[in-house]
Amino acid sequence: MLMLEQLKERVAEANRQLGPSGLVKLTWGNVSEIDRASGIVGIKPSGVDYACLTASDIVLVDLDGNRVEGALNPSSDARTHLHLYRSWPDIGGVTHTHSPFATAFSQAGCPLPCLGTTHADHFYGTVPVCRALTPEEVAEDYEHNTGVAIVEHFANEDIHPMQMPAVLQHYHAPFTWGTSGIDSIHNSIALEMCAQMALSTIQLAPHSVPLPSHLLDKHYLRKHGPGAYYGQGGKDRH
Repeated sequence: MLMLEQLKERVAEANRQLGPSGLVKLTWGNVSEIDRASGIVGIKPSGVDYACLTASDIVLVDLDGNRVEGALNPSSDARTHLHLYRSWPDIGGVTHTHSPFATAFSQAGCPLPCLGTTHADHFYGTVPVCRALTPEEVAEDYEHNTGVAIVEHFANEDIHPMQMPAVLQHYHAPFTWGTSGIDSIHNSIALEMCAQMALSTIQLAPHSVPLPSHLLDKHYLRKHGPGAYYGQGGKDRH
């Protein structure tokens, strides 16, 4: 079907952007996108070099993880992506990387504080850290339970995933999501830049405090939600 061919093209292009974005080394990352009408997810095949990736390489799976199309094995993180799609019907794309600064916060188990307006333009407050998995969860189904831990954290903390399209998993690395695969990459880039700036800020001024709420609200809400007025009808137009 044409829509699935187009899905594969978009997912291939999104994954090819990971290398030039600076978010990944080797094959340390993956992007997926879902076609909500069919419930089919396109995702990068495991271990394939981004520069060589074509639409024909993209693996299509349903929301239960059954392969619909593709000769290669899907990303080892596919079950994490699928749990996020099943749990959050508003999202359309997921990106997972091991970008250095965001991963440093993940490994340290430190939430990423909102210290300035650049962060507030993209994320509505502190980017959370979700818990590490238990030995039992790792043994049972590591990748699926990674998704479970993320969704569980957002539910327990009453965080809306479209207002906070990112998470840091303790000891692991960041995941981001968005309305499409490309949108989820943009959120990964924003997350990495915000993590780098936060770390530099904390080094310069260890007692820095979070952005005041009136500035957080102003910068986030002028770009997101029904009252948004920033740009020309699209995201991140400066």
